[in-house]
Amino acid sequence: MKPVALILGASGRFSKNMIARLDASGWETRSYDRSMQNMKKAAEGVAVIVNGANPPYTHWKRDVLAFTKKVIEAAKHSGATVVMPGNNYCYGPQMQSPIGPDTPQKATNELGLIRIEMERLYKTSGVQTILLRAGDFLDTSASGNWFDLIMATKLEKGKLVYPGKPTIPHAWAYLPDMAWAAVQLLERREQLNTYEDISFPGYTMTGLELSNELTAITNQKSSIKPFDWWAIKLSKPFWSMAKHLLEMRYLWDTPHWMEATRFNELLPDFQPTPQREALCRAISYLPKFKFQPAELLNLHKRAA
Repeated sequence: MKPVALILGASGRFSKNMIARLDASGWETRSYDRSMQNMKKAAEGVAVIVNGANPPYTHWKRDVLAFTKKVIEAAKHSGATVVMPGNNYCYGPQMQSPIGPDTPQKATNELGLIRIEMERLYKTSGVQTILLRAGDFLDTSASGNWFDLIMATKLEKGKLVYPGKPTIPHAWAYLPDMAWAAVQLLERREQLNTYEDISFPGYTMTGLELSNELTAITNQKSSIKPFDWWAIKLSKPFWSMAKHLLEMRYLWDTPHWMEATRFNELLPDFQPTPQREALCRAISYLPKFKFQPAELLNLHKRAA
């Protein structure tokens, strides 16, 4: 009998990648519809709950902790393991790298404090929880992350819109790899601790390194265009999202990267997608760079 995973936030970028990887690994996946289903009942008989639900920043205060308590209740009811993506919101502007399970969580802003409390609830719940923490996402389609929503918008014209200091390291995660790692961890869940805070190593690049990589991949000079934060500041009085974007701006001006110790201990044979190949796939949704597999391979060879 196939193991069953209940997918929360099934239309979101993490959950979509998890569904693809779980299906390929012989799991049965069931999508949870919060408007139609009782979560406790939906979780009956499942081995895993994938919590990929991610409400807009403007709804975090209202929704995140209440939803977390429902997930914990459902997991206790069914005996399921919870797996979810983690971010770097907990640490604040003074965060220390590499980021790992012992990194002090010193955020004082609203989103950071909500995230700290959410993680505390899981950690103290007694529910087996796998938190796979990562940097900003690279996906294979336009899924509403910083890279496709902001940074790559002018890439076809040779400009990388960069929201921070281009000379400092920044953490990135290729979502298909992250999902594959999460599935492998789930298949080892009986060997894991009740609460696991695992940093996904991903890639570490400065803005300049990212721009140079894109230049090599596209065979087109890519220059950095600073993101217009002033426009976000001006919109703050009438756009509620602006406040939250501004409070997280420090992530682009603070050097950070992920620790690999626990990840490598648990998955010593994990083979990540080469960085340049991941970037090829991350821009392939753009018409100018809509590579076929053979073309993508040639670009990867040329960039190597």
